[in-house]
Amino acid sequence: MRQSYDPGPGVSISSLSYEYPASWQVPEHSHRSDQLIYAIAGVMEVSVERTRLLVPPMFAVWICANTRHAIRMPNAVSMRTLYLRTGLARMANLSVLHVAPLLRELILEITRLRTLVARSREHVALRDTLIAQIGRATSIPTSLAVPDDDRARKVAHATLAQLGAGRKLAVECHDVGISVRTLQRTFRRELGMDFDSWRRQARLLKAVELLAGGNSVKSVALEVGYRQASTFTATFARHFGLTPKAWIAARTTKV
Repeated sequence: MRQSYDPGPGVSISSLSYEYPASWQVPEHSHRSDQLIYAIAGVMEVSVERTRLLVPPMFAVWICANTRHAIRMPNAVSMRTLYLRTGLARMANLSVLHVAPLLRELILEITRLRTLVARSREHVALRDTLIAQIGRATSIPTSLAVPDDDRARKVAHATLAQLGAGRKLAVECHDVGISVRTLQRTFRRELGMDFDSWRRQARLLKAVELLAGGNSVKSVALEVGYRQASTFTATFARHFGLTPKAWIAARTTKV
């Protein structure tokens, strides 16, 4: 995969359009080019080392060149990927970006053309407009890392496996032989947030996956650990800027 899609001589941007079935996994790999990965339908889960990025419709992920990553498709995904010659855009690695209507149309047009070449004035105009739109795109927090510390990592994985179970943190900590205070200190030191903030982020990422799969707001709220759908709705809106119902309604349809 590394060498199949990178821009060749005279090409500034190459592209790939692909339809992935549910549960498909793209194994870990890297490219010599920067990537903008966008799903016009479906949710992607991108993994880089200890970090997982959930990328729902209306968002794209930017991955810098030579970054090893894997992609999982919880549901069927229509993926559109742009491979940009390094140096065209300067972005932080693993940025999840909101795809505004103009940026979306640019991605679709470039994937329709397959490549943008330097000798075409039209292609250069598309390239420059794309770069400008990428630079203006709003970044959102949809990543989730796990600690390096062995005991804290075990608590994290146990939590991810049963987000709706509602087990007390003290019980999870006791099971792996770590105090709650030490766990909280480890999460703040390694991830920059306390455990409650980390668990809330994990619940929201799982909620996006479940909502994209067609589950109701109420059932999703219960499955990710919220007793009241209203509390879940308010938390989701603060994080993503839309209520769950509005997010579902605004999901871009496949073209």
